[in-house]
Amino acid sequence: MRVSLLSRLLLSSIAGSFLVPAPAVASSAELIGLERELNMLVASRAGEYGIAALDLRDGSTVAINGDTPFPMASTVKIAIAAAYLAEVDQGRRSLGDTILDRSAAKVMELMIVRSDNHAADQVLATLGGPVALQRWLSSQGMTGIRVDRTIAQLLRERGHLADSRDVATPVAMVTLLRKLDNGTVLTAQSRTFLLELMSRCATGTRRIRALLPTGTQVEDKTGTLDGITNDVGIITMPDGHRVAIAVFARGGRDRQPVIAEVSRAIYDRFADSARSALSFFMRMR
Repeated sequence: MRVSLLSRLLLSSIAGSFLVPAPAVASSAELIGLERELNMLVASRAGEYGIAALDLRDGSTVAINGDTPFPMASTVKIAIAAAYLAEVDQGRRSLGDTILDRSAAKVMELMIVRSDNHAADQVLATLGGPVALQRWLSSQGMTGIRVDRTIAQLLRERGHLADSRDVATPVAMVTLLRKLDNGTVLTAQSRTFLLELMSRCATGTRRIRALLPTGTQVEDKTGTLDGITNDVGIITMPDGHRVAIAVFARGGRDRQPVIAEVSRAIYDRFADSARSALSFFMRMR
């Protein structure tokens, strides 16, 4: 659990007490309640879970083991795609460039939508390999994400549960998602391209998306290794505001249903915040 949560929420609450609350901003009590709910949910399950949820409107954050590194598996493909698109934005590359005898746009679609490992490694090689990707992440002020190997190298090795390489903390991952979403890293065109690919992620129907209401907009990327099950992405709430979420799981069993339950708990709490804010404004009229 992030020990700084209470202090941040207290300061937020004091500052917010002098303002009319904006719609969909979760209160400190709601965030503490969500953190408690998530703790109880994963405490009864085997294995270890790392969770972070970041409101992309106001920066409210809830985390369980938020600063603990977990193996990224294929969730690293978001960073690979972002680094390539950043070079497109700089005019150094194009989505029409040829990779694997296909356009870069098509190869990135395979990498994100289908989680094609060979496609990911070819894009990574085009960038200059893991060292170049780590350099790009550092240039964006990203800490808490470590890239050491290609996907092929990662798959050839074992011991993923205790791996200290190719890892990210849940908080670092939602921070990356926030940078991608708010224009800090990518142009609007590249942002739209990447999020559209993530909206078609075909490998995660039983994770973040599984228990959310039909029609909920989700842009995500899964990651899977022996004993590792991850899903990270952005959920759009009924009022249109967005929440970045990262759920990493290692060890134990039935990890996918837990990810689905965690995601629904986060969705419900932030959706309730939106409904509560709307009710408040209606009473104030």
